[in-house]
Amino acid sequence: MKEAYLKSAIKRFDYYRSVGLRSMEQLSDEDLFWHLDEESNSIAIIVNHLHGNMLSRWTNFLQEDGEKPWRERDAEFENRIKDRKELMAKWNEGWDLVSDTLNALSADDLDKEVRIRNEAHSVVDAINRQLAHYAYHVGQMVYVAKMRKGKQWKTLTIAKGKSKEFNRSMRK
Repeated sequence: MKEAYLKSAIKRFDYYRSVGLRSMEQLSDEDLFWHLDEESNSIAIIVNHLHGNMLSRWTNFLQEDGEKPWRERDAEFENRIKDRKELMAKWNEGWDLVSDTLNALSADDLDKEVRIRNEAHSVVDAINRQLAHYAYHVGQMVYVAKMRKGKQWKTLTIAKGKSKEFNRSMRK
């Protein structure tokens, strides 16, 4: 059962990585840095935050607190990324670390305890916490991307109004 959970978690993280990537691929460079107002985040800022969170949480996952002393969380919400190339480098570095760490875990590791901000979590809870966090932010990215693309948006899942058609095709 533990191995099944780990495989499932890896699959879900890969899915959200793919959704975020496919959203960004539809956008111009300018759109990646667009934000509604000064209080809202651009996709670039969300990626910067995810990157910082991923490096902090997944570096030495089983050995160190997930909130590293070198992390500058507040700075993650400043527009520090300069272009698409840097944005994609941060995106890939963060997700690669998540993937490498999860793939290195064994079923026995799921019984261990880790700390995040000095609070004890089971490994399963820490994984679930991060999965929910990343899904939340990828959802924000999709929402911003859809706003920017408007009618040119290419859906990433089942197109609006196409659920019945999709369900019929699945039964064949």
